[in-house]
Amino acid sequence: MELPAQLTPESLREMRFAMRLSLAVGVLMLAGKTAAYFMTGSAAILSDAVESIIHVVAVAFAAFSLWLTAKPSGRRFPFGYERVTFFSAGFEGALIVLAAVLIIVAAVYKWLAGLPLGQLGNVSLIILGASILNAGLGIYLTRVGRRNHSLILEANGRHVLTDSWTSFGVVAGLLLVILTGWKPFDPICAIAVALNILWSGGKLIWKSVGGLLDYSEPEVEERIRHALDKLSAELRVQYHGLRFRNAGYRLLIEVHVLFPADTRVEDAHHAATRIEERLPAMLARPADVVTHLEALEDHGRVHPSEHDPEISV
Repeated sequence: MELPAQLTPESLREMRFAMRLSLAVGVLMLAGKTAAYFMTGSAAILSDAVESIIHVVAVAFAAFSLWLTAKPSGRRFPFGYERVTFFSAGFEGALIVLAAVLIIVAAVYKWLAGLPLGQLGNVSLIILGASILNAGLGIYLTRVGRRNHSLILEANGRHVLTDSWTSFGVVAGLLLVILTGWKPFDPICAIAVALNILWSGGKLIWKSVGGLLDYSEPEVEERIRHALDKLSAELRVQYHGLRFRNAGYRLLIEVHVLFPADTRVEDAHHAATRIEERLPAMLARPADVVTHLEALEDHGRVHPSEHDPEISV
């Protein structure tokens, strides 16, 4: 199958391996934390197990999204399927928020119903080991996602890191119970962890919504303008009307390039093509650039409504 231009076989292979690793570790963590809960009856451990359930479901959806983004564009989807990455990140964020709510409900229920706890020492060591493993996995997934401009993997990595913080919070709560004998530390830590992951899930949802609504990222626009300024000075042209959107793995960039009226069409087209070809390399990320050619002297008459055309040299 022919891959979309923004994906190379190497990057796709790396991302698929990372996703399979995340799913395998997630299933292993779920089994271990479920066993730990039945051994102790801890509300904090229950919250950790709920987070692992959410993680496994989220990874399954993320794996589907990754498969879909690798499909080439077609007649019905001429721009490909990349923007499903924002749906995937939003879905994962929503699941994190759901997990946080369930954790709070479970912690309050166990607090009101009574707090019988047992075998805390050995289980605390198991949960600590799981949290360290999850932290390493989360860092790995986040780095792979950023390296390949994959919001799917980056969101999954942040979720795994959230899971590791949940586990660290569980260990803290159990240790406080062991040291003080005051059992309410267990549900209190569970609720504190839930509030933390609620914030993390909310940020993922916001990033997903921003991507779907083509929220303009100021730092990305600054890099694009900096690169265009260099190219414009080199090619002795001017530009305006810059617009861009994040499609998932790549940027879709539109820009109007202004040439002196006596410039031959062939020369203007050649210069515009150089901008289209060189801009992605200067940004160090995949991008599709579309240029619109205009006459510099005629710009004011053609666009009379533009009081500030934002022309850049």
